[in-house]
Amino acid sequence: MADKKTSPEIDANGFMAEYMRLKRGSVTRRHFLAVTGLGAAALMIGGTRRTSVATSEGSPLGKKVTLATWPNYHDPQTFEDFTARYGVEVDVSIIGSNEGMMRALESGRVWDIIVPTQYAIAPYFQRDMLEPLDLRRLPNFDLNSHADRFLKPGVRAGAIYGVPKNAGTTGIAYNTKHLAPVESWRDFFDRAMGDASGKTILHDYQLTAIGGALVALGYGFNSLDPTELEKAGELLMQVRPRLLAIDSDYQPAMRTGEAWLTMCWSNDASQMHRDVPEIAFDIATDGGEIWTDYYAIPATAENKPAAHALINHLLHPEIAAREHLVHGGTATDSRVRALLPKEILANRITYPDEAKLTALEFGLAVALTDPKRAEIMNRFRAARG
Repeated sequence: MADKKTSPEIDANGFMAEYMRLKRGSVTRRHFLAVTGLGAAALMIGGTRRTSVATSEGSPLGKKVTLATWPNYHDPQTFEDFTARYGVEVDVSIIGSNEGMMRALESGRVWDIIVPTQYAIAPYFQRDMLEPLDLRRLPNFDLNSHADRFLKPGVRAGAIYGVPKNAGTTGIAYNTKHLAPVESWRDFFDRAMGDASGKTILHDYQLTAIGGALVALGYGFNSLDPTELEKAGELLMQVRPRLLAIDSDYQPAMRTGEAWLTMCWSNDASQMHRDVPEIAFDIATDGGEIWTDYYAIPATAENKPAAHALINHLLHPEIAAREHLVHGGTATDSRVRALLPKEILANRITYPDEAKLTALEFGLAVALTDPKRAEIMNRFRAARG
C-alpha cells in the first residue's frame, strides 16, 4: 500500500483551486495532473493503452468472484456474459448503506469488489482497507474519459483506489395517482405524516435519512452540530410511527402501490418511472445529495485477479452503456455517454438541469463515520413503527 505518511496529498480546497485554474486555462492539464496526484495514475494508464487483453495474463482467475453492490444496480446479463467468457461465477451481495458495508468488512466479511460512494473511500483508505488498483489489468479504464471531479475521490497518495461507476442524486419519488408533487424535504416529512401516512419509506442509511431530516429543518445535509442533529433525530422519531418501512430497497413496494412516497436514488427513480410512469421523481428544492459510486477492491479480497477482470469487464464502454440502459445511473464516462440513445441523455431524472443541482451537497466522510449520527440512526431503527 502507498505510504500515507510520506506521500504528498492535496486537500479538497487545493484540488478545487487547481481545478478552477485548469478550467480558466491558467495551467496545463499536465500541471494539474502532477499537483493533484493524478499524474502518476496518468503515467500508469499510458502503459495500459497498449494492452488489449481484458484480464490478467499469467494470473489464474479462479472459479468465483464476489461483489458487494447496491440494489437494482446491474444488468444480470452482464455477469452471465462474464461467466460465459471467463468461466468465473459472480456472487453478488446487496448492501443498503456505506456504513453497513464498512462494518461488515471490519467484522471479517470478505468481498472481492465493493461499490463505495465517494465519501467512503477516504475512511477505507485511512483504515488500510483498500487495495490500490493495478491499472495494467484495467485496459478499459481511460483517465481522459472522466471529468476530474469524478476521478479525484478515488485517488489517494498518488494511486487510484477506486474508478468511477456512475453518478446520481438522492431525491423524492412519489406516486402521482395518489399524491400531488412533493417538492422539498420539508414537504416530504409533512406528507409522510399526512396524506402519505403508512405509505412512506425512508432509507435505511444514516447519511440520507438524517441528511434529509436536517435539510427539512433548514440545516446542512452533512451537519455535525449536536443541536441540529438532535432536532433531526426528533423529526425522524416523530415520523417513525407513520412510516411503512425503513428500507433502502424500496422499489418493490413502490411498484406494487404498497408505498406511495419514498426517499429515492435517481437511478432507481429512472427504472421505476420507465416501467410505472405514474411514479415521478423530484430533486428537492431545499437541498440534498449528489453522489458518485466507484469500483474498489478490499485489501482482504481473496481473488484480486478476478476482481480486476470483472471491473475491467464492467468498464468496457459497450458493456457499461448496456448497464446504464438497465440501471439508469448518470454515466461519468464520456465514451459511454456517446453510445447512449438521445432519449436517455434527455431524461431529466438521470441528467437533470444544472440549476437543479446547485442546492445539493456531496456527502462527507466525517458525516459517514460520526458517532452522534450513528447513535441517532440506531435509535431511529430500533423505534417501533
